[in-house]
Amino acid sequence: MSIIAESLSRIKPSVTIAVTTKAAELRAAGRDVIGLGAGEPDFDTPENIKAAAIRAIEEGKTKYTAVDGIIELKQAICNKFKRENGLTYETSQVTVGTGGKQILYNAFVATLNPGDEVIIPTPYWVSYPDMVLLGGGEPVFVSTTAETNFKMQAADLEAAITPRTKWLIFNSPSNPSGAGYSRSELKAITDVLLKNPHVWVLTDDMYEHLVYDGFEFVTPAQVEPLLYDRTLTMNGVSKAYAMTGWRIGYGAGPVELIKAMAKVQSQSTSNPSSISQHAALEALEGPQDFIAERAKAFEERRDLVVSMLNQAAGLSCPKPEGAFYVYPSCAGCIGKKTPEGNIIESDLDFASALLEAEGVAVVHGEAFGLSPHFRVSYATSTEALTEACNRIQRFCASLS
Repeated sequence: MSIIAESLSRIKPSVTIAVTTKAAELRAAGRDVIGLGAGEPDFDTPENIKAAAIRAIEEGKTKYTAVDGIIELKQAICNKFKRENGLTYETSQVTVGTGGKQILYNAFVATLNPGDEVIIPTPYWVSYPDMVLLGGGEPVFVSTTAETNFKMQAADLEAAITPRTKWLIFNSPSNPSGAGYSRSELKAITDVLLKNPHVWVLTDDMYEHLVYDGFEFVTPAQVEPLLYDRTLTMNGVSKAYAMTGWRIGYGAGPVELIKAMAKVQSQSTSNPSSISQHAALEALEGPQDFIAERAKAFEERRDLVVSMLNQAAGLSCPKPEGAFYVYPSCAGCIGKKTPEGNIIESDLDFASALLEAEGVAVVHGEAFGLSPHFRVSYATSTEALTEACNRIQRFCASLS
């Protein structure tokens, strides 16, 4: 009899981490590989944030803290929500976890019963369905299309809701598509939720500050205040502040939910790193001007990548509103042969052959629940992106 729990057979390891690992292995073996798989800014953590962490160490702030965050950081999070989103929270409504991932996981473990359904628009971030399954729930997928810029339509959401629906996961701007919902587009979604008072909203706002072309970011409880009491608004410092390795995410919602999530965290990790919490405090309260500067750099990279991928034979790449990903279709390459005679039958075949032939690592669309596509992260240098896109063009041209 196996020692491994049966529940683990329902989930799979993170594909995005696997692609990054594979690229690193090939590099170590001497291959010239450009990795476009990681969802991680190439910019460094700002100096004032690093200095705050060093100061915390020197001042001995290295002990256990309250399970779900120090009060100073919770207050800074309340201030952020008020300042940037027009949302008013008390510190008792805020939880701090080891990355946004833990906030999501805690919420599902704390709220899901067997048979509960969680609606997830596709394409989705790879971890959403597996977290739902680990929490004992059932993922229900709502497909989107490139024609609607990968944005869920209100009618499709309404059709997916059943008496068993517990949550809707809402991610804008989206990983992997970069799709951002305008205020009117989001209002159509919140109108459906108002008609279904048993459905809660878990909104993943991690890419809030990475938006382009003057796009206005809005979050569900801001667009529809009547949803405030059944919304968990999640965010973090990973992307906008280039702090992926510091592992700080946070969420705000009803006190009962926040307490339940803290109970889960108290029996798993306990508090997030005390040092990282003080760094996050400085991130939220310190200078913010660099965010717009970096977003401008990302916008220029987006434009470069969209233009070059649309010049590749068989590819079609929409221009997203935010995040640092594009999600091109490779439908025009399906059924073609590589120079070695291998037929491209899926987006996994496309990504595998691209890595083998040209040393460019991307993540295949099946991992995100919508094929035939692949995800490119443009959170790397312009030089690397230009070379990678040249290689992708060359690979596509080699197919027959």
